[in-house]
Amino acid sequence: MSTILESEMLNYFTQLDDTEKTSVVEMLKAFIKGKKENRDVSIEEYNHELLAAENEFKNGNYISHEELLNEIKSW
Repeated sequence: MSTILESEMLNYFTQLDDTEKTSVVEMLKAFIKGKKENRDVSIEEYNHELLAAENEFKNGNYISHEELLNEIKSW
């Protein structure tokens, strides 16, 4: 039995053209893949990644927001 939310999603999905449907399906695949990848990270590994990122920052290995915006403009 489908829920109200699932019925609403199906209603909207059926109104899309094939290209739009493909985009939505790819987006959903990315969400599911992200959930699976995030589930495999232990707390210890997550904490290790945070410490590594903090060390990178302390060592000056970062760019400012303004530098990032300038880099994006060059794409």
